Amino acid sequence: MMHIGGALIFEPEPGTGATPSLDAVTALLEERLAMLPRFHCRLSDKRVHGLQRPAWVEDPSFDIRAHVRHATLPAPGGDAQLHDWLGDFWSHRLDRARPLWEMTLLDGLADGGWMLATKTHHALVDGVASVDVGHVLLDAERRPPPSAPAPAAAARPTHADATGSGADGADDPAASAGGNPLPGWFSPRVAARVARATIDTALHPRRLIRAGEAAVAMSEVLWQDEVIASRHSSLNVPIGTSRRFASVPFALAEVKEIKGSLGGTVNDVVLAVSTGALRRLLDERGEELEHPLRAMVPVNLRGEDHDHLGNQVTSLFVDLPIGEADVLDRYERTRAAATQLKSGTAALGGSTIVLVAGAAPPLLHESIAKALFAARLFNITITNVPGPQIPLYGLGTRLQRILPLVPLFADHAVGMAIVSYDGELVFGINADRAATPDLDVLETALRDEFAALLSLARA
Repeated sequence: MMHIGGALIFEPEPGTGATPSLDAVTALLEERLAMLPRFHCRLSDKRVHGLQRPAWVEDPSFDIRAHVRHATLPAPGGDAQLHDWLGDFWSHRLDRARPLWEMTLLDGLADGGWMLATKTHHALVDGVASVDVGHVLLDAERRPPPSAPAPAAAARPTHADATGSGADGADDPAASAGGNPLPGWFSPRVAARVARATIDTALHPRRLIRAGEAAVAMSEVLWQDEVIASRHSSLNVPIGTSRRFASVPFALAEVKEIKGSLGGTVNDVVLAVSTGALRRLLDERGEELEHPLRAMVPVNLRGEDHDHLGNQVTSLFVDLPIGEADVLDRYERTRAAATQLKSGTAALGGSTIVLVAGAAPPLLHESIAKALFAARLFNITITNVPGPQIPLYGLGTRLQRILPLVPLFADHAVGMAIVSYDGELVFGINADRAATPDLDVLETALRDEFAALLSLARA
């Protein structure tokens, strides 16, 4: 289904405890979507096929009411009901004939709070950018000043290349020019990138060395795919469309206490907690633990620029030492594996493959994409997205918690997304319903592994 998403949980409205109306949410969203013009666009073709590359085109029948809905959580409105509702919400595919996003305003939460649940196709945004449809409703203060006037509709993209390359394409004159002599798959946008790269290399010959390094790094990633396959696991089975969802929160101060005492980074703590929890899950399933699990860990390529839509991420493939029984040794081995990859060429190799695939015809692009996200290459996705550490507000109400979603790829039954916000770090677990009846084991194991690491850190 390939949508990412999030659940934004808000405190009860001050004074009244009421939930904002659907009209209020829709009006604010309508005003602010001018900042994200592609959210008014659909794909020129519902399917990618042959040699024709799809494009983002303005949807002439765009109706925001078709994308924003209201629902009420069944009583008593606790975590169990919330997780069940989210699992069902994220089990339904986005309509490829419309702009690829949806939002639901949910009330009926046990504490009187309310929630915005979103899903947005990965072709439109990536998780690192965090420019999802729900985030445009958030403010840094409870009563923000009036918004600046929205840009004219003419600034919206009319025929931007849908390669997931980042920018909207509205600033690319070739993107909407008629009479394009290039084949459909080799769009003006791709041609412009190739031309710029060629000129840049001619002006700066030393960059040929960098290109050679990128080619070697790419071959190393492909070699790993073909020769050193990931282990067989019950995490990698054919999956359906029905999902289970669970979330596990931790105090960010305690996460930092662990990494401050044991060394490493917040991401190292996340990977170590995941390793211990997955060890428990597979052990209870009776699987061998000698061979490591391989996690696909997305890496941000943006630097300081977070404004563009599309995808600007690559991946590292980290071996998780689930066979290590000692908690501290397991932490140190996980940290060492991640550090070695970050200091090597794996990220360069992965990003080079993505760049090469971006210039390929859709048929070849599809084959490369399937290879990069096959169970042969990795067993599970674990993505950690740092969020703002200040309170945010929506319609005058404080955002209390963010629950993140990562999509499941073919033959991957479990994925974990982690997001930090305002002093809290939350694991969001997305799982295939039929293949993961024991999701509660993973939830409990995450808490237990974290507690064990925190105890070690304090000792």
